[in-house]
Amino acid sequence: MGKEKVAIIGSGNWGSAIARLAGQNVAKHPDVFDQRVPIWVFEEEFKGKKLTEIINTTHVNEKYLPGIQLPENIVAVPDLVEAIKGATALVFVMPHQFLGRIIEQLEGKIEKGVKAVSLIKGVDVKGSEIHIFADVLEEKLGISCSALSGANIASEVATDRFSETTIGYRKKEEGELWKKLFETHNFRVDLIDDVAGVSLCGALKNIVAVAAGFIDGLQYGNNSKAAVMRIGLIEMKNFCQEFFENVKMETFLEESAGVADLITSCLGGRNRKCAEAFVTQKKPFDVLEKEMLNGQKLQGIHTAKEVYTFLQARNRAGAYKLFDKVYKISWEGMPVEQLTEGL
Repeated sequence: MGKEKVAIIGSGNWGSAIARLAGQNVAKHPDVFDQRVPIWVFEEEFKGKKLTEIINTTHVNEKYLPGIQLPENIVAVPDLVEAIKGATALVFVMPHQFLGRIIEQLEGKIEKGVKAVSLIKGVDVKGSEIHIFADVLEEKLGISCSALSGANIASEVATDRFSETTIGYRKKEEGELWKKLFETHNFRVDLIDDVAGVSLCGALKNIVAVAAGFIDGLQYGNNSKAAVMRIGLIEMKNFCQEFFENVKMETFLEESAGVADLITSCLGGRNRKCAEAFVTQKKPFDVLEKEMLNGQKLQGIHTAKEVYTFLQARNRAGAYKLFDKVYKISWEGMPVEQLTEGL
């Protein structure tokens, strides 16, 4: 068998941070990995230059991860199909709003036997059906797909602060390959046979993080925030167990993808930050996203909308009170002060 050829699809702050780890690790394992790691970059101008040219010249993603040096074997490619050409191991790491267009471009262009890992946060809802993105990628592209999620604020991972993450796998040998690609001395990777649980925790915790941001904006204090986090974790667990089979309890309580990611997202991260500003600045979320996120995308409010739509279709409206409140405050104008009523 030949060496694994890695390609990374997505180059925001998290995509760039994970590319840094991958670039370092393929160099450590030249017997396993091809040394060139293309990263697909949505081409845009930044300070008068093409972003791909900046990355390939300076080895810094100056827009999305400024100040962080990327390994020289990370090569920015503006053409998606060219970026994945010949790849055997695909890393999907972009806002879930863009995945549909990505899949359309890749259908029929991926070779048999390719494996993937999804770092995408969110769920795919169509009427009364709900799917994790690892399953969407498997079905649409015919590839085996794992999932990675954890308490991983990109800037901290990029500066080698001690962090943990969880990879949910279907085939253990694929989980072990992804671990070899991402794990470093300060970025610990745990494996669990639970792709759905890892994926869903990564999506649903963003709804709870929005609620935590509302609490911060209201200045309700730590007792209220802890209560919202506890209620949110219970709703995450109950939702997963109601609508998905074989989700493991230890994913919620023992893995970084579960309670640890919930904690860090409710203490920091873009969803919490923008939700606090929603309360204090009284601006719509689309305005705050443009003003505060430097081209990044909010996820929690969109996941809340998708979950609400799904629950309505399943005749389960009102069954998940915190999720409902986040949706109604974010999208329907419910006063934020009503967040904690009836929880």
